[in-house]
Amino acid sequence: MKDIVLIGGGGHCKAVIDVVEQEGLFNIIGIIDKPEMLGTNLLEYQIIGDDSELINVVKSCHNALITIGQIKNPSPRIKLFNKLLELGFKLPTIISPRAYISKHSSIGIGSIIMHDAIINADVVIGKNCIINTKSLVEHGSNIGNHCHISTNAVINGEVIVGEGSFIGSGSVTKECIRIDNNFFAKAGSVVK
Repeated sequence: MKDIVLIGGGGHCKAVIDVVEQEGLFNIIGIIDKPEMLGTNLLEYQIIGDDSELINVVKSCHNALITIGQIKNPSPRIKLFNKLLELGFKLPTIISPRAYISKHSSIGIGSIIMHDAIINADVVIGKNCIINTKSLVEHGSNIGNHCHISTNAVINGEVIVGEGSFIGSGSVTKECIRIDNNFFAKAGSVVK
């Protein structure tokens, strides 16, 4: 297994740890978080440093995954994504073994597909996206970079979701629509 470091030690990180462990392709060497968290543990994984340590971590661990969540503002994830690439990290795509991904779809670097998500045919998932637990992205849809499709959300067929968008838990989109960049759909929304 290759080593990987996780960036962000909050609630989303806990769910990501479970996916990484079940996928079985990476060994988590630790978590980068706030300085005051140094030396503490999250689900048995140690907080090994803060963002200032990344320049040293990349020398021994070349893979990283952003594990801070995204609700209203994609900027923290976007800044981290760009910083990690600049430092020379590889940002693998992480896919739960319990997810279904059509072989006719593609997923960008740094994205994670969580448990029981379904990605159907001719779907493009951008870079640094969260496709969360039990979400559905239907045929022909395109999810822009830095998006979060939240738990149990449904993106119907031929939908274009603009970069940096958040589609809340249980939301449903109408088919064949274009959603603006940085769009925010609260939980349970119907997006027309």
